[in-house]
Amino acid sequence: MKYGVCPILLSPDMSQDHYEYVLGDSQASALITVGSSEALKARSGSLKRTLCIDEAGYAGLFGDAAPALDPCPAPESGAAFLLYSSGSTGKPKGVPHSQGDMLFCAEHYAGPVLGMSADDLIFSASKLFFAYGLGNSLIFPLRFGASVILSPRKSTPADVLRVIEERRPTLFFAVPTLYNMLVKTTLERNSFASLRLCISAGEALPAGIYHEWKRQTGLEIIDGIGSTEALHIFISNRPGDVRPGNTGFVVPGYEAGIRGEDGRLAASGQPGTLLIRGRSTAPFYWNKPDITAKTMLDDGWLNTGDIFVEEQGCYTYQGRADDMFKAGGHWVSPLRVEEVLRNHPAVLECAVTSRRLESLVKPLAHVVLKQGYEDDMALFRQLRAFVLERLPEYMCPVQFICTDAIPKTGTGKIQRFVLRGGDVPR
Repeated sequence: MKYGVCPILLSPDMSQDHYEYVLGDSQASALITVGSSEALKARSGSLKRTLCIDEAGYAGLFGDAAPALDPCPAPESGAAFLLYSSGSTGKPKGVPHSQGDMLFCAEHYAGPVLGMSADDLIFSASKLFFAYGLGNSLIFPLRFGASVILSPRKSTPADVLRVIEERRPTLFFAVPTLYNMLVKTTLERNSFASLRLCISAGEALPAGIYHEWKRQTGLEIIDGIGSTEALHIFISNRPGDVRPGNTGFVVPGYEAGIRGEDGRLAASGQPGTLLIRGRSTAPFYWNKPDITAKTMLDDGWLNTGDIFVEEQGCYTYQGRADDMFKAGGHWVSPLRVEEVLRNHPAVLECAVTSRRLESLVKPLAHVVLKQGYEDDMALFRQLRAFVLERLPEYMCPVQFICTDAIPKTGTGKIQRFVLRGGDVPR
């Protein structure tokens, strides 16, 4: 960025198809990667240079470099770096951000909400190629002088616990999927004694996971919501004032509103699409003018595509507009059904979508069972009865499909459109 190059942050673990899509969409001119990455196999007509940082000769390039570098002026377009959305609703979209966006997020969220300081040691299970992880592990600590733990390993529960026990961080960032996996293991409260805050984002944190985490560790989880388009979190709970199952209050510096189906601002307590506004929001999608027009609205408002309810200034996530559906004339939030199913002792993970049955739309549940449970009709009847005791009948799945894994993005978000039969780079 100092030299004027626009970097694009990508996971080193994507498929060849995924790399080809991003390289083609961005028209990247250089690729910096590792020898084991599928990125080296990707075909692209725009690439002029490829570097592998783990090959002989790479380190030697620095010997010829000048000791000083004059900074390049910030680009007039504001596109200082590029992130790609997680692809939870389809093909990833390129999202440009400016240098000022980074500072805005740090000074309005990490400082006022988290109280980050030079005394903190940060461990983020979410990696740097994810907007959430980029803020946690790079932008925020650089702004406040905090220290960071970076791990090249995938964030499995065992590895996360090892890092926390050995390195003793004060702030821990993760996504709800990982918190869910962690509470399904045996947690020792003493292992988390160094932590002063646990933070969650990426998807809404179910209240059940929050309560189980606090029971086992004694710690709150500060849940919030952000997006690649806004760079980081814009609505969040507050330390000491967590409302389980709710996303929280607007972060200072941002504005929010909820638009109903009629296009007007929804009344308090009524669901609608969340609009947010703040100085960190991206001005456009890369090479996507049609989607830009639907998302980046007049007067700086960003259409998040998320359905929320607001009551007394507190916002509660209902689901993605793409994932919500009507059954029996009523809106069904997959998140509510999933939260109930996760509380059943047989369920490790789950995702709820819809199917058409005799011309009617009905909920459908995809379930990963814990070891020791069999996918038979007796269990399915138990699951249905379990849901019916806690939710209206129109929200109860009419079918349960057992699977070995729930499809997720590289950042841990459930790809419900894949379960519905959608298309995405493999």
